[in-house]
Amino acid sequence: MNRIRTQIYALTAAAAVAVGGAAVATAHAAENNASHHATDTALADDFGKVTGNTNWQLTSKLKLNFPTFHTEGIAFTPDHVFLSAVQILEPTVKYPTPQGGYDRTPGKGIGHLFVMDRQGHLQKDITLGEGDMYHPGGIDFDGKNVWVPVAQYRPNSSAIIYRVDAESLAVRKQFEVKDHFGGIVMDKQTGHLVGNTWGSRRFAEWNLQGKQLKTWDNPNFFIDYQDCQYVPNSKMLCAGVTNLPQTPAAGGTAATYELGGIAMLDLTTEQVTRDIPFQKWSTAGHVATRNPFKMTADGKQLTMRVAPDNGDEGNGTEILTYQATIG
Repeated sequence: MNRIRTQIYALTAAAAVAVGGAAVATAHAAENNASHHATDTALADDFGKVTGNTNWQLTSKLKLNFPTFHTEGIAFTPDHVFLSAVQILEPTVKYPTPQGGYDRTPGKGIGHLFVMDRQGHLQKDITLGEGDMYHPGGIDFDGKNVWVPVAQYRPNSSAIIYRVDAESLAVRKQFEVKDHFGGIVMDKQTGHLVGNTWGSRRFAEWNLQGKQLKTWDNPNFFIDYQDCQYVPNSKMLCAGVTNLPQTPAAGGTAATYELGGIAMLDLTTEQVTRDIPFQKWSTAGHVATRNPFKMTADGKQLTMRVAPDNGDEGNGTEILTYQATIG
């Protein structure tokens, strides 16, 4: 199994964060390799050694210079970076009591799948969704296609599963499902798709025709998964966030804080095999795993890329790269 070995140079504190495409392009090399070798278990093995004390270093920031709205999921291919986002035109409003099985109004919005080159320059804006289904979720690249769920912006609703050819950018509506699914991966062992619902409380598995093969409840309540990726063999790596109550002295009776984390799930046993907290912060003050997330392994080094900030927050959306050496 050939893996790209990248030499790690010592950085001074002033130069520890490199802004721009060159640093990101270097870090992408291991990801390209991993995406073409479905039998490589390096990522699962290395993540299995991560602890709450693992030292993650921010190594680059790549600012995106176009409107990104509310970012959701990210995927990296040999030629492109894909970023899903939702543009809110009319926010949802909670009902005093549920109506028609829904807890809130549908709202209005536009679902975007931004296609960039590897330096973050926008090449195409693909609009996805139909009617009340305008909220893209976490996305994943299977080596050929980028899979994108686009759901209503409310639980217990509905979603469309899209397949986007990573080279031609042709879009195909694969099937519809009855529930809000906010993330999806392709299990290369089975050829099936696996998605997670609102708050990642439930998982479902489908064949490519949309037939549901099984469903199971999430046994873990640590975080709500926002963006996931397939990991050989038959594993799913997810990152996310949960908002927890804060002491009133820190901001009033309604104060909350963001708890971030990453979890590995075994799609065969349907169990969480490892989860860790991740409390690094974005320019706008969000926990780094708030939304878009992907991770790769290269030798003893893990590289994680996230994009937690919306386009109208802080310095706008930045793709942040973190790296950690695993002993």
